[in-house]
Amino acid sequence: MTVGEMLVATVPMARTLNLEFLETTAERAVVRLPDQAEYHNHVGGPHAGAMFTLAESASGAIVIAAFGDQMSRAVPLAVKAEIGYKKLAKGVVTATATLGRPVADVIAELDEGKRPEFPVAIEIQRADGAVTGEMTVVWTLRPNA
Repeated sequence: MTVGEMLVATVPMARTLNLEFLETTAERAVVRLPDQAEYHNHVGGPHAGAMFTLAESASGAIVIAAFGDQMSRAVPLAVKAEIGYKKLAKGVVTATATLGRPVADVIAELDEGKRPEFPVAIEIQRADGAVTGEMTVVWTLRPNA
């Protein structure tokens, strides 16, 4: 099962929005939100909540891809998120997530018994390449008790 398939199977919101996981690696995750009238806002583009879910899902995909091998000893949890809406989004939008710290550094902190935190930066773009939003999600790996 791919990371995208796993997220769609286990995260109902990702399934509800019909998110498409185009790329999921430890270096980058790319997720697309199809243009769906039922998730439009008052100006005919994707609702802010749908774009938040898109970006947060992209961040979750990269976290699973980067730290999936650590799941037997730690649970990934989002600590906080901040989003900025830059331009009007219309049509299909795509979120691209990148990890803000080296995987090895995060795992080293986990090995030391710490609860590491790390940022994931996400850029949301329209089909024409214009950046419509930017989001940062800070994640942690909470060691299992």
